[in-house]
Amino acid sequence: MKSGAILAREAADQDKTEIAMNNPIPMPELMSLPCYRGRFAPTPSGALHFGSLIAALGSYLDARAHAGEWHLRIEDVDPPRVAPGSADSILRMLDALGFEWDGPVVYQSQRSEAYAAAIERLIDAGRIYGCDCSRKLLKESAIMGVDGPVYPGTCRERNLPLNTARRFRVPATRIVFNDLLAGRVACAVADECGDFVLLRADGVFTYQLAVTVDDAELGITHIVRGADLLASTPRQIVLQQALGYPTPTYLHLPVALNDDGGKLSKQTLAAPLRDDDPLPALLRAAQFLGLDLRQETGSLAEFWQLAARVWQRGKLPPLRAKR
Repeated sequence: MKSGAILAREAADQDKTEIAMNNPIPMPELMSLPCYRGRFAPTPSGALHFGSLIAALGSYLDARAHAGEWHLRIEDVDPPRVAPGSADSILRMLDALGFEWDGPVVYQSQRSEAYAAAIERLIDAGRIYGCDCSRKLLKESAIMGVDGPVYPGTCRERNLPLNTARRFRVPATRIVFNDLLAGRVACAVADECGDFVLLRADGVFTYQLAVTVDDAELGITHIVRGADLLASTPRQIVLQQALGYPTPTYLHLPVALNDDGGKLSKQTLAAPLRDDDPLPALLRAAQFLGLDLRQETGSLAEFWQLAARVWQRGKLPPLRAKR
């Protein structure tokens, strides 16, 4: 199986506007890594629900079907979003469902030094500047892009001290990558997303930085996650390029909708999963992902024995949200 770095270089040959990738991992170390290393990275803002189960199951089955590793990361980098006890609750639920992860669980709250080191590298490269723009100012001056307001560059040339928010200077280039379900995806990041914050004024590292550093340092080769994060991928690829990281292979899964047509999430009060009878939820999630195992599995053991064997990316529904 080709690595994400190889796929990215092949895409660059087809589209000369894409920035060339650099691989910072020495070749002997690169060759010692598994061909497939995946991950599931929930935010501990509440209990595990059906929407997050879809992402967990899809990433797990894709890893196991390709004889790969599956790692678990708790994305607790943003303290205000963390619900007390929810990280332990998520781990217990995954265990009750029968998931088996490789290696220790990684907690973003314990990795501040790695994120700070990445920012220092970007500062040395001239890719970071201070920004004191308020949310009110941004709301009034920014236009809407693919994933919210596009920063208008107000502080780019102001030379503010770096004790304010630290914003990444996005290059004027087009990011092109191949998603295993969505196909070819292109984004002019500077125009459609704008310069984005890596370290908030309150000292909190942002999701875009933390996930990029974590995936690279863990050697993640394949990222399977919900399509609601598809718009984040070009920004993460821009950061990978700036930091000299390889780009993984991406597969963005359809997301589940609630009865009102909104994304099923903790914010929309999605019902938590039950750990006393986990099989029905697994069967529903598998069916959502194109696998109908209801007539063939009567226990967790039977489910896991069969699910990875019959998993096929080609069975996934088209990239759209589903109720």
